[in-house]
Amino acid sequence: MKTATDYLWFNTEHHREFINITDRVEQLVKTSGIKEGFVLVSAMHITAGVYVNDAEPGLIADIDEWLEKLAPYRPDYRHHATGESNGDAHLKSLLIHHEVMVPVTDGSLDLGPWQQVYYAEFDGQRKKRVIIKAMGD
Repeated sequence: MKTATDYLWFNTEHHREFINITDRVEQLVKTSGIKEGFVLVSAMHITAGVYVNDAEPGLIADIDEWLEKLAPYRPDYRHHATGESNGDAHLKSLLIHHEVMVPVTDGSLDLGPWQQVYYAEFDGQRKKRVIIKAMGD
């Protein structure tokens, strides 16, 4: 079995951003030489996430609004007693989740017709990273 690992670094311009990273994940799969297997994509921070969905801008705005309704920014989270102000970002990360596994078939990501891999940042404007780990033969 082969493995290949890469890290993506982000320092987003905005507090919340959704970044399509499909091409960068596919690039690691191609350079790894893995023909059959899986690729794990995982946010290495507890205020960010990774998900698979459509790249349509209206849907991305809907996801952002939905997350804000479920976990709105507000000053009264208990977490803020620690001196932090990102309680909502932790909750948004739980809703999106922090990682995805994508199958690799014949040396390429085996995604559905509209599926794309996204990095979701909920407490940005500082340096964060994502690990991409491909495994297979």
